[in-house]
Amino acid sequence: MRHRKHSNQLGVKKEHREALLANLSTALITHGRIKTTLKKAKALRPFVEKVITLAKKGDVHNRRLAIARVRDTDAVHVLFDEKVEQFRERTGGYTRIYKVGTRRGDAAEMALIELIDADDEGYAKKSKPKSKAKKTEAAPEGVEEVPVVEEVAEEPVAEAEEVTEEVVEAEATAEGTEEKKGK
Repeated sequence: MRHRKHSNQLGVKKEHREALLANLSTALITHGRIKTTLKKAKALRPFVEKVITLAKKGDVHNRRLAIARVRDTDAVHVLFDEKVEQFRERTGGYTRIYKVGTRRGDAAEMALIELIDADDEGYAKKSKPKSKAKKTEAAPEGVEEVPVVEEVAEEPVAEAEEVTEEVVEAEATAEGTEEKKGK
């Protein structure tokens, strides 16, 4: 049972999955953008973001931890020495995943995962409009509220009672005719 398992298993054993993520993260760090399946990209995102967080700390201990995870010293040196500056101001979300359709051979969902640039602000967030309740509350001082008068029409009620009496009579006669037909 997979209950309470956070990471995607990717259909392979633990050692294979760790090696796969290490190789994908090496390619992502060196190239900046890679194309892979959507499941692998979603599994790679937290793996790489944790390594980038280690790079932001930048000391020798964190560099050794990153080498243990990524397994490629050249990629770790590139990350710690060159690429870490573009992530200094960012508190998380160092990668972005784009869906690019399906693969022709097996119809697997493909994705493009990339490292975000330092000057990237993301998409423009919509500003929420102020609530309309404030406009209705703030009425001009010279205007007074007019009470609403509801008129009740009594005649349609009387007609409705007559109609219901006719319906009851019609139902009674219909039931009587059905009983006669049944005999």
